[in-house]
Amino acid sequence: MKSKLEYIWLDGYKPTQSLRSKTQVRDNFGGTLEECPIWSFDGSSTQQADGSDSDCLLKPVAIYPDPDRTNAYLVMTEVLNADGTPHSSNGRATIDDDDSDFWFGFEQEYFLWDLETNLPPGFPLGGYPGPQGPYYCSVGAQNAFGREVVEDHMDLCLEAGLNFEGINAEVAAGQWEFQIFAKGAKKAGDQTWIARYLLERTAERYGLSINYEPKPLGKELDWNGSGMHANFSNGPMRNDGDESVFTRICDAFGRNIDRHISVYGANNDQRLTGLHETQSIDEFSYGVSDRGASIRIPIGTVEDGWKGRLEDRRTASNADPYKVAAAIIKTTKEGLA
Repeated sequence: MKSKLEYIWLDGYKPTQSLRSKTQVRDNFGGTLEECPIWSFDGSSTQQADGSDSDCLLKPVAIYPDPDRTNAYLVMTEVLNADGTPHSSNGRATIDDDDSDFWFGFEQEYFLWDLETNLPPGFPLGGYPGPQGPYYCSVGAQNAFGREVVEDHMDLCLEAGLNFEGINAEVAAGQWEFQIFAKGAKKAGDQTWIARYLLERTAERYGLSINYEPKPLGKELDWNGSGMHANFSNGPMRNDGDESVFTRICDAFGRNIDRHISVYGANNDQRLTGLHETQSIDEFSYGVSDRGASIRIPIGTVEDGWKGRLEDRRTASNADPYKVAAAIIKTTKEGLA
């Protein structure tokens, strides 16, 4: 029997990378990662190599069943140079310490985007829908736009075996969110990128695209942007029951604003203005239940005796979860050193 292996990777476009993929057909494939060979591609067509020396390599790192095609698999890969070293565009390689002690939950916000109107569904031509308020977790055709895309995407992610935790309509018309949880930075990044890939492919069928820009409707408009709030914890946070653990970690984040903002997504300055449940991009704050802070300490963490997680609310919707997780691990460990 022949199987289809969809090799998925991130290109070299800046400041925001895009997903790429191509299909390999194999005989007698057993469905394991070890059976997936390293493959090559033309890096000169993806901003990852020069035309005179264009071969780049795709190293398989995770595999999932492809629920949208028969006898098919989704193969997440990372890009290597021809000599086998990590390519400069390889965000996964920035994770030096992939310890399963670190747990991550990414809240991926995005806008569905109508290619004909160049607006989200629910936006009338030449104008705007009613103000924010009725769209968050909405029900009904007057407020919820594109639910069929979102529901199809959720089903595909669950069938693929992703640790997909939920969906909800967000605060603007045509804006939605899904959540991914995983133990380990690389696994969290792999699953978030695969979920993004499935979302893009699902939207194709409806003639829609996915807009991950943090402020696609313009900084000057009174509309929330899109983030990818990063929830995280490690053993001391989950087990020690010590408020000082969280204080030390948050203080370390405050000392490393540039480290995080540099990998938290392009054009994030348009979103992190201090308005619309954000802190200003060049400032840092943290607080219990404070959705306008850089880092929110969930009330559940406090009520559970200072055992739980933190939520970094600065991460933009277009950020690379690999790079985000790498920065979080580094700063958290520095805070507890």
